[in-house]
Amino acid sequence: MALSLGLDIGSSSIKCAVLDVERGTTLGRGLYPPEEMAIRSPHPGWAEQDPETWWEHVKTVTKQTFKKYSIDSRAIRSIGISYQMHGLVLVDANGAVLRPSIIWCDSRAVDIGNRAFESLGADFCLNHLLNSPGNFTASKLRWVKEHEPDVFRRISKAMLPGDFIAYKLTGEISSTVSGLSEGIFWDFQSNGVSNELLRQYEIDPNVLPHLHPTFSKQGTVTKQVAQELGLSEDAVVSYRAGDQPNNALSLNVLNPGEIAATAGTSGVVYGVIDEIRYDKLSRVNQFAHVNHSDGRIRLGVLLCVNGTGILNSWLRKNVGAGISYNDMNRQAEQAPVGADGLMVLPFGNGAERVLENKNIGSRFLGLDFNRHSIAHVFRASQEGIAFALKYGIDVMNEMGMHIGVVRAGNSNMFLSPVFRTTFSTISGARVELYNTDGAEGAARGAAVGNGACSFEEAFRSLKPVDSIEPDKQLAEPLANTYHRWLEQLRATLST
Repeated sequence: MALSLGLDIGSSSIKCAVLDVERGTTLGRGLYPPEEMAIRSPHPGWAEQDPETWWEHVKTVTKQTFKKYSIDSRAIRSIGISYQMHGLVLVDANGAVLRPSIIWCDSRAVDIGNRAFESLGADFCLNHLLNSPGNFTASKLRWVKEHEPDVFRRISKAMLPGDFIAYKLTGEISSTVSGLSEGIFWDFQSNGVSNELLRQYEIDPNVLPHLHPTFSKQGTVTKQVAQELGLSEDAVVSYRAGDQPNNALSLNVLNPGEIAATAGTSGVVYGVIDEIRYDKLSRVNQFAHVNHSDGRIRLGVLLCVNGTGILNSWLRKNVGAGISYNDMNRQAEQAPVGADGLMVLPFGNGAERVLENKNIGSRFLGLDFNRHSIAHVFRASQEGIAFALKYGIDVMNEMGMHIGVVRAGNSNMFLSPVFRTTFSTISGARVELYNTDGAEGAARGAAVGNGACSFEEAFRSLKPVDSIEPDKQLAEPLANTYHRWLEQLRATLST
């Protein structure tokens, strides 16, 4: 029996899943740590985590899962890695981490990216990079050069978070086209690393890792890792992708017109297109999808709202006295649509691309101490998250994308009846829910990358478990609430 291991390196937790490749069924899942990992913020707008902590959690969760489900770990032949996008990991010539990772929701490099956009020109950036350099990995690397020159001089390689975990598994430092494109290092016109951007940022191209295809044998586990985790020394890393392209893969979203969504720490709507298109304001972003190649364009159009599940988590810890998410969801249902005038702007997790890289913070508007209860706060927050995603979907519609059906994992915010009904109704899309996650998707991708199965075979067992249609009775009151919310957002952006 051939097994495939999937690892999902999130900013909240590390997840793993073990897939029976032949049957297409998941034998076990794990998550660690049980409480969300801390994000260090030594200065306003900063967000950092220790890459070595990710690696320690990877080892813990895999060993726990093998033991809990009595899995024959030596039967694992392929390993896939999903990871939080846009992070920066720096190592020296000995592979030692030089500083904490600057992760996806860190805002410190916004001005650097904006200056590069002006210097390189909008036409070049949008036609070649498909995005403004913005607050992405390349700009974060330039920030290190400007503000931490001693660290910068010691850099041997700059990696994305998934590249670092692959390195810890195999001892080989490498990346993928999809990965470099999410860091805004890739030129889609020349199909190579962007020399213009590297010159702009004064970055030596040798700092970037060499590349593997997304689905390929990218390295064999080291003897030490095999012994520590109980793996066969023949196990290979055979797939890696950022969390949002991988979430789309998890839901079998590979073809033009297909749409995936997720609502974890951040909220994302991700659609696949087969031609180069871009938003002139770079409010939504385009990257190479997992199945993109030179002769077959497959781009992922990514709408991201940083402040999504992290708002729900903040409420549970600081307002809900530690009650469960299920209890929060039930209480949210007790408040009426529109939460009696209470509105929440959920943008409290760094600069938001959909707001043109502005960091406006989160706002609770119209709070009335005599009328509003905790139930109103929970409902207004969930509606606010759905409205923020709707705001970005409107940008995607302006690009010519039609969002009729959205596939999502039956998890996180989509477990809330209030959120999923609001999202479906305000967007006009049918939402199909699946019992899958990023770790399972990474395991399926690894099986494909190792040649153990085809895409069709990898997803033959994936079936929707629920479907949510737009609620016609709620359409008008939700639309009215959204328009009032939109007025508040625009007023905030103008100040």
